[in-house]
Amino acid sequence: MARVIILFALIMLPALALASRPVRTPFVVRGKVFCDTCLAGFETSATTYIPGAKVRIECKDRNSMELQYTHEATTDSTGSYTLLVNEDHGDELCDAVLVSSPQEKCSSVSEGRDRARVILTRYNGIASNERYVNAMGFAMDEPMSGCNQVMSQYQDIED
Repeated sequence: MARVIILFALIMLPALALASRPVRTPFVVRGKVFCDTCLAGFETSATTYIPGAKVRIECKDRNSMELQYTHEATTDSTGSYTLLVNEDHGDELCDAVLVSSPQEKCSSVSEGRDRARVILTRYNGIASNERYVNAMGFAMDEPMSGCNQVMSQYQDIED
């Protein structure tokens, strides 16, 4: 019986030690933040990207939904952000979340575009360490001029 316990310990302890270590190669999370200038609810040809917007990665426990990890970033001049995440979050639900916009006229969160799921584990078949997050957006208070013409591009017209 003692041999079985010792054998079990010799097999399981190294596996547990490897599982608890931080990831050697970090995940690179990339995304964009846009301003919905025409209040379309999606990116259009009139969409602009917001430099200086704040974005946060939040990972929550799947069962208790308690926040386990957060990390914040700011978008660059192209409205893009890059975050490095050093840990595997396989048992957690991780989302990129909008925090704030520096543009006063485009600071209300676009409904349904305020968060995006991101997979931060290596045990899912994704070979790359890069994770691309769907674009998230803020909406203007009023649509800018010329939006009718922009939106007409997206209308489905049947003959």
